[in-house]
Amino acid sequence: MPPQFNTFIHLVFIGFVALFPVVNPIGSAFIVSPYFLDISRKERIKFVKKITIYSFIICAVTVLIGHWILELFGLSIPVIQIAGGIMICKIGWEFLSSDTKEVNKKNITDKVDIEPFPLVENKLFYPITFPITTGAGTIAVLFTLSAQGANENFSVYLLNVGALLVSIIGICILIFIFYLNTNRLISYIGLNNEQIINRFMAFLIFCVGLQIATSGISNVIKSNFLLH
Repeated sequence: MPPQFNTFIHLVFIGFVALFPVVNPIGSAFIVSPYFLDISRKERIKFVKKITIYSFIICAVTVLIGHWILELFGLSIPVIQIAGGIMICKIGWEFLSSDTKEVNKKNITDKVDIEPFPLVENKLFYPITFPITTGAGTIAVLFTLSAQGANENFSVYLLNVGALLVSIIGICILIFIFYLNTNRLISYIGLNNEQIINRFMAFLIFCVGLQIATSGISNVIKSNFLLH
């Protein structure tokens, strides 16, 4: 077996392991499930496909041109961590402080002129794809992996980028599977347990956002300390 293949498999594994906890397709599926109230199976498939494609595009663009984006705007990874962490905290807090999904369902059905279809479709990119599914944590991880994989040798660079893209595809497949079948999981769990899980996952999302922001602040402080 050629060493390049072993390196490629190793990089795919590292990328997948690094992305899985920050994307968290299982937990995120429970978080986004309230957005899919009163949506048919056909519409859900359509929406989940779009979310998966959006997620892949965000991740792929981050890997391919993320380094130049940072240089263009003069941004650092710690700054991305702070801003994205705040956004994730905001999403988690909104879910924690919101009413139950029955109240949200009543508010939707009371508006006769507004159908659930366009309401959900307008939220597929924000906030469902970004930042709930692929947020600042995902971007920060991809920035870090792509920076570590940067190499003056173009063939090595292509190997690193290809491995990261394969890892991203694997994560996107999991996003599609879990987002599409969340209702089946909920049917086994039950309504009351679903609400408990949603609240718990919202709390974890808030904590993850706080952790990302704290890490960014810590890295900024460390970099400023080293400069002085």
